[in-house]
Amino acid sequence: MTAPRSIVGVVIGRNEGERLGPSLRSVEQAGLALVYVDSGSNDGSPSVARQLGVPVVELDPARPFSAARGRNEGLDEALRRWPGANFVLFLDGDCILDRGFPGAAIKAFEQDPRCAIVTGHLSERHPEASIYNRLCAIEWRSPPGRIQNMNALGGIMAVRTSAFRDVGGFNEQAIAGEEPDLGVRLGLAGYLIVKIDQPMATHDAQILHFGQWWRRAVRAGHALAHRYARHGRTPFRDGQREIRSVLFWGFLFPSLILVLLWPSRGLSLLLLGGYALLGRRIYRYYLGTGVPRTDALLAARFIVYGKFAEFLGILRYCLNRLRGRFHIIEYK
Repeated sequence: MTAPRSIVGVVIGRNEGERLGPSLRSVEQAGLALVYVDSGSNDGSPSVARQLGVPVVELDPARPFSAARGRNEGLDEALRRWPGANFVLFLDGDCILDRGFPGAAIKAFEQDPRCAIVTGHLSERHPEASIYNRLCAIEWRSPPGRIQNMNALGGIMAVRTSAFRDVGGFNEQAIAGEEPDLGVRLGLAGYLIVKIDQPMATHDAQILHFGQWWRRAVRAGHALAHRYARHGRTPFRDGQREIRSVLFWGFLFPSLILVLLWPSRGLSLLLLGGYALLGRRIYRYYLGTGVPRTDALLAARFIVYGKFAEFLGILRYCLNRLRGRFHIIEYK
C-alpha cells in the first residue's frame, strides 16, 4: 500500500545503531518521503541514513538536544522539500512503522477537519527480552477513541501540519513530555486528538537493566513537573492528579514514616503497608483493563517503585528551572 504524498515522514534518532535502517526503510515502504534528524550520534547513524538516500538534518550541538527540537527542525526541512504536505508522520528511530497506518490516518483526518493528531496501536517488539520491555508493552496499551488524557499521547503520531504550526509546534524546552504538552495546547485551541483502531508501529525499548528503567522513570518525573508547570491550572489540569500522587507517595508519606519512627518506637513502619494498598489498587485497575494477572502484578509493583524515581525527577526539574538549563536525560 502506498500512502498519498500529502503526508511526509520525520524520523528522529540518537545512537539508534542497527535499529535505524529498518526504521527508515519502514517509512519508505509505506510510500512516504522522509527526512532523518540526528541528535549528535557517535555511532554513524547519519551515514546509515545517507546510504539509504534519506535526507539528513544534523542538529547543531551548540543548542541542547531534545526530541521536540528534532521533530520541529525535521518538519521544517520536510516542508522545505515537499511544501504541499498537509500531514506529517513523526517516528522515533527505534520504531518500525506499520505500512497501513499513514493511509488510515489520512482517512481519519479527512473525516473531521478539527482532528489534529492521529495515533494507533503501538506494540513492543521484544517484550520477552526483559521485565522492563514488558512494562513498556503494558504501557502502550490503551483503547481507541478520542484522547482527552494527554498522558496517553506518545511521540509516534500523524499530525495535521496546519494545526501543528497554529500552536507553535513542540516546546523545545521540554526534554521529555513534549507530546502531552502539544496535545494540551491543541486541545485548548479547539482541536481533537484521536486514536484509531489500527496498528501504528512496533517499538524496541531495549531496556535490559534496572538502572535504565530508573533513569527513564526519573525522566518521566521531570516531564510531569514541566507539564504541570505549563498546563496544570488550565481546563485540562494536565498532570495535576499525577503530580499529587507522586508528591504524596514519593515524599510526604515516607517522610511521615521517618519523622514518627522515634516517637512511635518503630511502629510507624507499619504504615509501609500503605504501599501494599496502593499496589493492590493499581493491580485491580489493570485487571479491569483486561491485562493478565502476571502483567497487572508487574505493573503495580513498578508503578509503586516509580513514585520515588519520579519524585527525584520533579526535584531535578525544579533545579533545572532555577538554573535555566534543560538537558536530555538518557537511559539507553
